[in-house]
Amino acid sequence: MPIFGPSWVGQLERREQTADLAVDREFGSARLLVTAGGVPVGLMTVPLTDGRATAAAVRAALDEQIGADRMVEEPPSSIEPLTVVIATRGRPDSLQRCVRGVLASDHPAVTVLVVDNDPPDDRTADVVEGFGDSSVVYIREPRRGVSVGRNRGLREATTDIVAFTDDDTEVDVGWARRIAGAFDADPTLACLSGPVIAARLGTDVELAAEHALMWNKGFARRRFSLADPPPDSAIFPFSPGLFGIGANFAVRADIAREVGGLDEALGPGSRSHGGEDCEFMVRLVLAGHVVGYEPSVYVWHHHRTSPDALRRQLRGYTIGLGAFLGKVALDPGARAAAVRRLPAAIAQVRRIAARESAAGDGMPAGAGRTRLRGLLTGPWIYLRERRAVRRSGGHVPPLTSRQPAQWPKPVADRRA
Repeated sequence: MPIFGPSWVGQLERREQTADLAVDREFGSARLLVTAGGVPVGLMTVPLTDGRATAAAVRAALDEQIGADRMVEEPPSSIEPLTVVIATRGRPDSLQRCVRGVLASDHPAVTVLVVDNDPPDDRTADVVEGFGDSSVVYIREPRRGVSVGRNRGLREATTDIVAFTDDDTEVDVGWARRIAGAFDADPTLACLSGPVIAARLGTDVELAAEHALMWNKGFARRRFSLADPPPDSAIFPFSPGLFGIGANFAVRADIAREVGGLDEALGPGSRSHGGEDCEFMVRLVLAGHVVGYEPSVYVWHHHRTSPDALRRQLRGYTIGLGAFLGKVALDPGARAAAVRRLPAAIAQVRRIAARESAAGDGMPAGAGRTRLRGLLTGPWIYLRERRAVRRSGGHVPPLTSRQPAQWPKPVADRRA
């Protein structure tokens, strides 16, 4: 059911008794994440009158939009130690909310590495110090960029499993435990992602972001590999967004290091602005590894609230997509396979354009021109950024090489 106007965001456990819903009168609907035994099974929308809906109306919407209760399973519980890496720069309030959520996890052995990329001041360090918790570690990284920060965290981590999230998310209380359990249950799994769900939909801009970005990839458990291509992606494995996004993913640290970590010429903080998560997961699949999607491993994301911020974000994503496609075209091992998928790729870009056009009043003007310009300029921007990163001693792993990566030495500046 589509959402029109401000919508309240909440959560509903379908196996508990349904109650009346009463929220602020400004909301014309409620967007509810529906769980069964704590595991997400879908999203539903409930119309509100003066911010209210009766228990009967909530139950009717649940039955109509989600359907009958069904057996769902979550990964077995695991207490294997886990490292969470959060690369950040200049957003102390958002970071504090994010770290607080990770520390509220029901997993007993989580270490949080806060990687402060080219910090403009000491506010991030102050936030970490304010927790007064030895499990939260501050790492100052002199170079800018999310990929740089994630690679630094990957190098510093001492656990077998490393999870990544962004400073504008709030993780579910079972997030870390379920990540550890998923890897424990499936030894073939190299990388895991999960749903990224809007934390607020109170403005036209947030609603537009939710429709245009489509970060939530559904609530079905999936596995992706070259040995078992998915039937619903004609461009697999060159499938932007199919595997999940960088705001919510985890890896086996040894495999992630072996394939070269993140490409530092891609991602926020670089001139390419994006594409780093897609490229990394595609590279894992091309190297013969399994990438999974686990619906019980979910986070809440705080979308942009201003038109200018959303415009910059969408511009960054299209440049990042163009940069990723440029990297594919530059790689002899991937180019021929990608060219065969070109008609399907063009069709997918058209579907993305149609989705953005239907995103509502909060969508920035000229989004279509921005997308086309980003796709066309992205490859050239990536070429320049790749040269600059290499000259500065950064890391740009090849897309299809199976050779062990040569990692730069970490900079020794880390505080608990």
